[in-house]
Amino acid sequence: VQLVESGGGLVQPGGSLRLSCTGSGSTFSNYAMRWYRQAPGKERELVAAIDGAGRTRHYADSLKGRFTITRDNVKHTVYLQMNSLRPEDTAVYYCAAAPFIREGRVSYWGQGTQVTVSS
Repeated sequence: VQLVESGGGLVQPGGSLRLSCTGSGSTFSNYAMRWYRQAPGKERELVAAIDGAGRTRHYADSLKGRFTITRDNVKHTVYLQMNSLRPEDTAVYYCAAAPFIREGRVSYWGQGTQVTVSS
C-alpha cells in the first residue's frame, strides 16, 4: 500500500484545514488508518485513528472536539478535518496504515504533509 498525503499548508490561528491520504491497492479497507504528527524537537504522536470499516474512531485526548477523522473506502482515502487550529498544531502530519486501530506497529507510512499555523 502506497500512501500519499495532501492538504497541508499555512493557515491562521482559528482556521481549518482538511488533510487527505489516498492509498493505492485493493486492500485499503483491510487496514485501520492513523494520523500522526511530529513537531520540531518533539516525538511523533498519534492524533487520530479509524478502523477499516470506519465505525470506530480514536482521538488524542487533547484534540477531541477539534479534529475529525473519516474515511471513504471507495476512494481509498482517509481524511483529517482540523478546526480551530492553534500554533501548537504546527507539525508534519503523517498518515499510516496498520492492522489495528491503536495497538501494534504501522505497516505503511505516507511521506508527510506540513501544517503551519501562524499569523
